[in-house]
Amino acid sequence: MYSSIAGFIEDWNQEAALTQSLVDALQNSSLQQRVSSDDRTLGRIAWHIVTSTPGMLIDFGIKVPTVENAKNVPESAKEIAGAFRRVSTDVAHAVKEQWTDSSLTEEVNVFGRTMTKAGTLSLIVKHIIHHRGQMTVLMRQAGVRVPGLYGPAREEWTQMGMNAPTI
Repeated sequence: MYSSIAGFIEDWNQEAALTQSLVDALQNSSLQQRVSSDDRTLGRIAWHIVTSTPGMLIDFGIKVPTVENAKNVPESAKEIAGAFRRVSTDVAHAVKEQWTDSSLTEEVNVFGRTMTKAGTLSLIVKHIIHHRGQMTVLMRQAGVRVPGLYGPAREEWTQMGMNAPTI
């Protein structure tokens, strides 16, 4: 939970940068990858991160621009990546401009439950982390190289002159 806007902004910028590296690695050909016909495609999950982030902020009481054509997943991976870049900048700016450290203890009703504003900010960070996990699995299935997020990805060990850990 956050006790300061600066703490959130620092965390958000780090997690958004990791998410950006993942979204930047997407390829147009990978966007239709899915686990099953009942599940979201890789492109839909990435687009969900892009479009739901401002939607969640609006639900939390923060004014932020929404994403145009939010219901239609772009066919271009670069378009998704560019949209996330804009959204992540908007998040940091809007939170910094509209909330204060003292407002973080205020309670709001979100998704039918009461939580502090600090809790809502924690929720938005956890939300993108959750969907990043889904994306990495689908990216591997689609043959897309997954960048390391919190440590080296399997392929990155050799670039560091080391063997990847054994399975």
